[in-house]
Amino acid sequence: MRWRWLSGPGPAPEVVVVFGGWAAGAAPLAHLRADRDVLFVEGWDDLGADLPPLAGYGRRSLVAWSFGVAAYAHWQAGREDIFDRRVAICGSPVPVDRRLGIPPAIFARTRDRLDPATLDAFLDRAGAPRVTAPDIAALCHELDAVAARGPAPAVDWDAAVIATRDHVFPAANLRRVFAERAPREIDAPHCPFGAWAGWDEVLA
Repeated sequence: MRWRWLSGPGPAPEVVVVFGGWAAGAAPLAHLRADRDVLFVEGWDDLGADLPPLAGYGRRSLVAWSFGVAAYAHWQAGREDIFDRRVAICGSPVPVDRRLGIPPAIFARTRDRLDPATLDAFLDRAGAPRVTAPDIAALCHELDAVAARGPAPAVDWDAAVIATRDHVFPAANLRRVFAERAPREIDAPHCPFGAWAGWDEVLA
């Protein structure tokens, strides 16, 4: 697990911490208006790292996307909860599951066939930019860690977003996961950030 500032730190009064997805990096967020400090977190092979101090911010929001949903829930367990708002986007606390996450057969096929060409195809289907010089072995190791970690502890999400054209986490599965949260549905692929111009829309 590793983090880096996309904007900041300081002097903005609010920070958004983004627990990102797998393989795509922070590129899908680059167009969002920089009206807040943004800390980006990725790398779900190990969840032992701590975040930098955020106590100086008047408001702290958490956005978890894709595998970041389960990663955040695992990471938060046993730690002080510092966030004022938590939004889950196109991900599940049960990352690999036939009814609640990515169906196991699809997950296994993605992992076992992973190479630069299949990764490009995956990112295209997800609506995410392609990456240059991907470390395929490291990405496979990350998938193995996500699967081995299993379902995450419960989190009191303030909002959840489902993309109706998500070909990674099926929308029907996420509807089951977040049925009690009245999830917001948008017409977008798995990486839905292109539908938004700024963080107010992401956090709505």
